[in-house]
Formats: sequence, structure tokens, C-alpha cells
Amino acid sequence: MTSDVTTESCPTCPATAADTRGVSRRGLLSGMLGLTAAGYVGLSAPGMSTRLAFASTPSAYEGDVLVVLSLRGGADGLSIVVPTGDPDYLMKRPTIGVPQGALLPGDGIFGLHPELKPLQPLWQSGAFGAVHAVGQMDPTRSHFEALREMERGAPGASLRSGWLDRALTQRGTGTPFQAVNLGDALPTQQLAGPAPVLAMSSVNSFVLDIADGDDATYAATELARWRRALTTMYDGASAPIAGPASAALSALRTTVGLKRGGYTPAPGASYDKDSDLAMALRDLARLIKAGVGLQVAAVEFDDWDMHDDLGTLSAGRLRGKLRELANALAAFTTDLGPRLADVTIVTLSEFGRRVEENGSAGVDHGHGNVSLVIGGGVNGGKVYGSWPGLADADLDDGDLAATTDYRALLAEILTKRCGQPGISTVFPGLADGPLGIVRAR
Repeated sequence: MTSDVTTESCPTCPATAADTRGVSRRGLLSGMLGLTAAGYVGLSAPGMSTRLAFASTPSAYEGDVLVVLSLRGGADGLSIVVPTGDPDYLMKRPTIGVPQGALLPGDGIFGLHPELKPLQPLWQSGAFGAVHAVGQMDPTRSHFEALREMERGAPGASLRSGWLDRALTQRGTGTPFQAVNLGDALPTQQLAGPAPVLAMSSVNSFVLDIADGDDATYAATELARWRRALTTMYDGASAPIAGPASAALSALRTTVGLKRGGYTPAPGASYDKDSDLAMALRDLARLIKAGVGLQVAAVEFDDWDMHDDLGTLSAGRLRGKLRELANALAAFTTDLGPRLADVTIVTLSEFGRRVEENGSAGVDHGHGNVSLVIGGGVNGGKVYGSWPGLADADLDDGDLAATTDYRALLAEILTKRCGQPGISTVFPGLADGPLGIVRAR
């Protein structure tokens, strides 16, 4: 039952995260502190940039910190939350299919890939659930187009802003740390638009390029000098002109203080220092526990485009990716401890993979996928959504059909856990109702 399609390379795959952020990249200044025509501040140093807007009175926010973890490249949801009870699953995946006996207990016909074992306690305690057969209602197999449309979240509309930006705009501006893009110094398309967003590769690298990154005292001294200079420079200027510089320097004061104080994760939280994902989540836990006013965090985890050598339980590429994902999330949730009650983590991937394996022991671009949801307000230990089946007659042009609009999941989280106003503005034209995967705060 293998396909005769062998895909060693993908003509549409070279589009990376860097190719999809044209709106977010524009307006960032490089190598200096200054003002753009739009009234934003751009700061740039090795691994750091910001886009900050001014607010005289930060809005009061009492909702969850929403963590959007993007699995870039099209993760194979059928190998993550496995429909082992569907009779067509192993028929269509005789080489790469995960046998039922190897899976972690899931829900109904589903089991969890064994590499997710570090997350099993969260599943058992009800803090981890999943939505299957989720996707975009106007699918495409192009990475670039699928990622762009998923992060816009407005099919059929002319909006150019990202869905997270629209959500933040509805709330009003908070602290400089209201929205943070971690692990990459440039924000993703979902944060594109007028709302403030701060992007950094790490907390410790978020410094002025004139400051010695290894000398916190010197950095603090230089920051004070810049503050005095800019205060004098913009004395008497209107708030939209003076505000961005003040906001940027406020963020830098915070990161200098965090760097000086160091960080020790909670007992039992073991982050892999060789994992970019783990280090980004470590910094995220650090910011959450520091109480800097974080509302939204975007984190990327790349390299899920497995046209070949997806692998089996004993070899292949997927095992390592899932192990890294599970270990990083387990460390993060352990580190948060009781603060997980006020955090919701959701995974998104631009599309799923084909149901039938190809001739290279991989799977090509598909449609329906799975989203994982972790947090203190999750009704977990279950797989949500309407399962369409994997029989030929049930497939969408050879793909798992998407029976749940991914925006319905995000809308439920935003509404119930974040107290989001104006959800019809965030997701125009959304018809699907709530799934029940999270509880109201």
C-alpha cells in the first residue's frame, strides 16, 4: 500500500520562517536606537530586536499567558496522536505506522506516540489534551501560503495583520513585555500589525549593542546613560514621539536586572542546553515567573517537513523531534509549577501530511492535523474534534479531512482563558463553535 511517489526534495519547501515575515520585518532598525516614521522604536543587537508602541496607562489583564508553539514544516499529526483504532491506518502506513502495542494510552481509537512519555503525567492529570482533524478551511500544500494564511487567520478577508496582533489590539497596550516572540529576533506573521511586540533570541542577549553582554554592571551603567540622553533629547515631545524610547529602555532595564539576578529553574525541571526549543521555553518560564506583564508568547520549532526517513520506533527523524518537544514541554511545565494554572500552550502547524506513506518512508504535504493543548485550564486526557476516518472515501484528495477549523480552537482559548473581547474581529467569518477542551477562568 505504499505510494510510488518518492520526494527527496520539495520545490515548495525552501520557504522558511524567514520568508514569511515581510510585514513584521519592515520598520525594524538595525544597529542603533531610533524612531521610525510610524512611531515605533527599533533596537538591534546580536540576536535582539524590538517593535514597541507607547501606552500611558497599560491595560489590566487577568487572563492566561497564551503560548503559541509553531511546529514549522507541517508536522505529521497522524504520528503524534495516532489513530491506531482506525483499520485503514496501518494499511496505508505499513512501514512508518506505529503499532498499537507501542503507544501510550490515549482516548478511544487514539494513542500517543511513545516519545511523548515525558508528557504522559500531564495527560493523565487532565492538563494535556488534543484536537484531531484540525486545519484550515481553504487548504493549500504550499508551506509559504499555508503558513501565511494560518498566521493571518482571516480567510477571504483582505486583512494583512496577524490574528495575535488583532487579539492584542482589542485588549489595549500593556507593558513592553505584553507580547514576546522568543527564540528568534524577528517576530512571526501572526504578530504582524500595530500592536506592540518584543522579539528576542534570549533574555540574556537582549542588550544594547554598546553594552558588554558579559558585564551586567557595565550594561546597567550604559543603559542609565542612554536613558538620560534620550530623556533630554525628547523632553517636551508628545507622547507618541517620546513614548517608544521610554518603553524600549524600560524593557532593557528589566532584562538587565534579570540577567544580573541569574535564573535557577524549579527542582525537577531539566532543560536540554543543546535544544533551542528548550532554551526558549526556559526563558519563557523565567519571564512568566518574573511577572513582567506577559500576555502572549510565540515560539517556533522548525524542521517537521519529513518527506523522507520519517522513521519507525527504532530509527528515523521523527523520534528525535518528538523527544525534544516532549522533554522541553515537560521541563517548562515542571518549572512553572502552580503558575501553569494561568498558562495555556497550543501547538499549530501549517498543514498535516498525506495519509499514505511515500516511497521514501516519509509522507508528503497533506491537510488535516492535530493540535496539542496544555495548561491548568485544559479538560485534558481526551482527543477532541470529529474524526472523519481514513478510508479512501473519507479522505480529502488523499489527505486527512479537516473537520475542525483551527481558529475555533484558538477562539475558545482566547474567549475562555484570556477573556478576549471582539473575537469576531480576531477571526472574521468564523462559524465553528467551542469544542470544550478548556474551562472558563
